[in-house]
Amino acid sequence: MVPRKTAEQERRPEMSPSDHTATPETGGKVVPLRRPRQRRRPPAKPVANPAAKPAPASCPPEEEPLGIELFQTLDRLWLSQRGLMTGGMSRASAALALFDWGLHLATAPGKQMELGVKALRKAGRMVAHLMASAAGPGAAPAIQPLPGDRRFEHPGWQHPPFSWMAQGFLLQQQWWHNVTHEVPGVSRHHEAQVSFAARQVLDMFSPSNNPFTNPEVIQRTWATGGLNLLQGWRNWADDAARQMAGRPPAGAEAFRPGHEVAVTPGKVVWRNHLIELIQYAPTTETVRPEPVLIVPAWIMKYYILDLSPENSLIRWLVGQGHTVFAISWRNPDEGDRDLTLEDYRKLGVMDALRAIGTILPDRRVHAAGYCLGGTLLSIAAAAMAHSGDQRLASVTLLAAQADFSEPGELALFIDPSQMRLLEAMMWKRGYLSAGQMAGAFQMLRSNDLIWSRLVREYMLGQRAPMNDLMAWNADSTRMPFRMHVEYLRRLYLDNELATGRFMVEGLPAVLQNIRQPIFAVATERDHVAPWRSVYKIQHLTDTEVTFVLTSGGHNAGIVSEPGHPGRRYRVGTRQALDRLPVASEWLAAHEPVEGSWWPAWGRWLAARSGAPVAPPPMGAPDRGLAPLCDAPGTYVLQR
Repeated sequence: MVPRKTAEQERRPEMSPSDHTATPETGGKVVPLRRPRQRRRPPAKPVANPAAKPAPASCPPEEEPLGIELFQTLDRLWLSQRGLMTGGMSRASAALALFDWGLHLATAPGKQMELGVKALRKAGRMVAHLMASAAGPGAAPAIQPLPGDRRFEHPGWQHPPFSWMAQGFLLQQQWWHNVTHEVPGVSRHHEAQVSFAARQVLDMFSPSNNPFTNPEVIQRTWATGGLNLLQGWRNWADDAARQMAGRPPAGAEAFRPGHEVAVTPGKVVWRNHLIELIQYAPTTETVRPEPVLIVPAWIMKYYILDLSPENSLIRWLVGQGHTVFAISWRNPDEGDRDLTLEDYRKLGVMDALRAIGTILPDRRVHAAGYCLGGTLLSIAAAAMAHSGDQRLASVTLLAAQADFSEPGELALFIDPSQMRLLEAMMWKRGYLSAGQMAGAFQMLRSNDLIWSRLVREYMLGQRAPMNDLMAWNADSTRMPFRMHVEYLRRLYLDNELATGRFMVEGLPAVLQNIRQPIFAVATERDHVAPWRSVYKIQHLTDTEVTFVLTSGGHNAGIVSEPGHPGRRYRVGTRQALDRLPVASEWLAAHEPVEGSWWPAWGRWLAARSGAPVAPPPMGAPDRGLAPLCDAPGTYVLQR
């Protein structure tokens, strides 16, 4: 039982721990401090306020938030189970988009009449093509496939009846594009969602995906006596068994980190819970005094930049006389669920800079970030600029966004409803699974990554030869729950970094504070970081920016070694006070240059580096940074 207070104790004021002290005079005992006695003042007389409303006779007690966490847990459990059934797609988000589009289309008679007129025109074009092709071979097509659509390249598609199927499908695809676009009143996000869904359904029922309507499959089946279908079934069975067992795809075992890929010599010189820092061994007699730090995205293994020796960007940089350090991220599991975006900044970029400063004291660093690593580097550079930290000599951003107002088709999977479902699934497991991320990226390019593969490997029975880039792409990683939620909400949904509202240690990380020169690279066919979005770094900074637009996609455009055939790039430098053209003006004003963009970056780094010096030692054993193991380290091997 709790003893009741006496009347004297009731009148005595409560004391906090700071009201007590222990002194030598008290023998070490904690005694209450004496407060000065204050003169008691008579209570002030209340002043009547005729405008004031009389207080209510009684106020309802404030409701206690009992069981709130339990209710939220039930919601998360329910949502996570639904997410497993829908493949991580929010049915509420899809329903809202469909309702928005359907209701506005139903109440837009002008749009309906426009679609009717276009349907009649396309029907007329189809009839004209049918009549022309029936009269003789060589009839002009009614419609051409979109650029990059290679489904109907086989010569068999040029002859009836297969040409009729292809032309009918392409005209229908164009009409559905008109149906799902420019409907008055529909939000842009819902329009993009409905258009994406319609495109996925159309791609599924393309005549190229049916073995009975694909002339290439029919010809091969006739030529092999059906053995191609038997081999296709074996390929499917092998893929299914590998997926259920969690094994990499066929052929990926020939590209092992540290053996066939990620073989540039080096040492792990620093390790914490989140990163291993690799220092690469010099191959030249002298090196530039400023080292290069590579910050890869934690959504991928770092060796995208150290694939085979002939296309390794890291090996190429070392060969150009640079001391190169690279971060290798840990592959998080359920125990890392509470890692935050701030942890990635501190334990990643800042700890790496601190270790480099120990190995190479008083040296400024050329920092380069790829994809999400570039976004993280932008945050770190802005925070360092705010605090006056001058350790960076330059900033290079490779296919990295800082403004997420136009993030491309990836935004289809990011809205409040989708985020709620995604957060519930990650909350249950503690991370976002690699398979779910891979599925989202595959849907963005379903023709190339899903349906063409189905036709080639399961109908034609032909395995695509595995290469280092494909094997790396299958070696995916996970994303911690808390960090990924912060990343999507604060950057994608709220766009805090571009608007100057992203807080680091209580202070805003403002990109305009960066004064180091920036080298920004974008790729023409990037579906993750569209080049016009990457271009906006020039809107957000008040420093010299060299912008490069290279051919290729998000990965192949960056892994673009010198000598690779068919490569080209555009490059232009803008000073802080120069006029900033819009993206289309910049594109028209800069002619493409044949070749790889790597040498252009090498010249840019050299112009901002000091005179060559002797190579540094590997690590700093005398200062507590002795090499721990050989590159590529241990974190890259985590599955």
